[in-house]
Amino acid sequence: MAARRISSLLSRSLSSSLPLSLGKGSSWGRCSSRYSTAAEIENPIAPDVKIKHTQLLINGQFVDAASGKTFPTYDPRTGDVIAHVAEGDAEDINRAVAAARKAFDEGPWPKMTAYERARIILKFADLVEKHSEELAALETWDNGKPFQQSAKSELPLFVRKFHYYAGWADKIHGMTVPADGPYHVQTLHEPIGVAGQIIPWNFPLIMFAWKVGPALACGNTIVLKTAEQTPLTALFVGKLFHEAGLPPGVLNIVSGFGPTAGAALASHMDVDKIAFTGSTETGKAVLELAAKSNLKPATLELGGKSPFIVCEDADVDKAVELAHFALFFNQGQCCCAGSRTFVHESVYDEFVEKATKRAKRRTVGDPFKSGIEQGPQIDREQFEKILRYIKSGTESNAKLECGGERFGSRGLFVQPTVFSNVQDDMLIAQDEIFGPVQTILKFKDLDDVIRRANKTRYGLAAGVFTQNLDTANTLSRALRAGTVWVNCFDVFDAAIPFGGYKMSGIGREKGVYSLNNYLQVKAVVTALKNPAWL
Repeated sequence: MAARRISSLLSRSLSSSLPLSLGKGSSWGRCSSRYSTAAEIENPIAPDVKIKHTQLLINGQFVDAASGKTFPTYDPRTGDVIAHVAEGDAEDINRAVAAARKAFDEGPWPKMTAYERARIILKFADLVEKHSEELAALETWDNGKPFQQSAKSELPLFVRKFHYYAGWADKIHGMTVPADGPYHVQTLHEPIGVAGQIIPWNFPLIMFAWKVGPALACGNTIVLKTAEQTPLTALFVGKLFHEAGLPPGVLNIVSGFGPTAGAALASHMDVDKIAFTGSTETGKAVLELAAKSNLKPATLELGGKSPFIVCEDADVDKAVELAHFALFFNQGQCCCAGSRTFVHESVYDEFVEKATKRAKRRTVGDPFKSGIEQGPQIDREQFEKILRYIKSGTESNAKLECGGERFGSRGLFVQPTVFSNVQDDMLIAQDEIFGPVQTILKFKDLDDVIRRANKTRYGLAAGVFTQNLDTANTLSRALRAGTVWVNCFDVFDAAIPFGGYKMSGIGREKGVYSLNNYLQVKAVVTALKNPAWL
């Protein structure tokens, strides 16, 4: 059964994003280190935030799990427990779906004017801005990403996305369609109903916005499952939504594990739609559960192994910096990371030398410390998986230019790692590592790099670095990927659609395209008697 094969219906790793759980205790063992970029984390900075919400949010109330169980969420800097959070399971999913169904069938949300819904979403965004420092600290504490990234990039982007979707709420409409006969034909765009949503741990708040924003704008109700590694910020903003005036039952949040809560949500007969972000392997299981239950439609944003192509005319210094960002951003825990760096043979040696120097300058340490570029990996299993891939790279005769080991002796830090002499058939060039490991491959010409860049089961994103407009146009059309960034990377404006080709997913998130995920189209055909015109 697919339910038993799900290791975690929410997480990013091995295949793309993996389900992971931490062991207990504050130490994960020791590993010798011959490479360092910052002081070890012996006295981590205490976050200036209090844990306010650890229960499930069902029908507008924070409640304990039906079983009474809780699970720990950990600080990846140290392994210390941050809080114990309610562990939802199938019974809690049933309660949440029942609340969402009642709110959709009988409650005021779908019956409100779109303008009224937009006002609530905008008020919520204002409340998030008011609490942005607190939320940024909580996101960094639970996830390990640099605080400056949380505070200066992700929180403003979170707010912007809800402003964007609030703006769409009163602009969703159907059409009048001509027919071959005396009929009046109109299409209605209706909310799909109860939406199940499963979000990952690498960008907890951003993924919340990508899924909750369009679903609410369209008038749906929601049951959202958080990642077990990072449940805290979703519960916090769920409370803010209700302070903004969201009716009870419209947004329900269940923290828990994939085989229990996640599988129950994906297979629930009263859920009308499922949206999932995570690994390709788990995405297949979600799709199977959706099909075998009530054939609910699924939106899947899955794994990637994105090429970043540096052409022969590139400014090498700028290309090195952008390629570094494309791979190492968010500790390398990004589904669209530029994890296959293809460099033209004429500039390859220069690029490798400079990319190695840049990786050695990367600052690793406490993500709450100013100037730190890289924090810890999310949890021990992800940390160990990255080290296994590094070992695989060295055993495959890729050249280890720098890094390759654990950083420090406490926490889940990995040295920024660069491999050169990487070949297409190596695991580090094929699998989604989801960590700070840059693989640099050499190519001869455009035909060569197009063929090799497309020879992958993934198709989420790609990067192109060139000064030649014809080259940019050729590559952007030839690459089989949902997003192609030209002379930039990781541009995630609210209006830009995001999704993958091939095994990187189904459907698009963000932008106007995301609204289609949460709408049904109904045709209404009315016979006309003696019409004056057709």
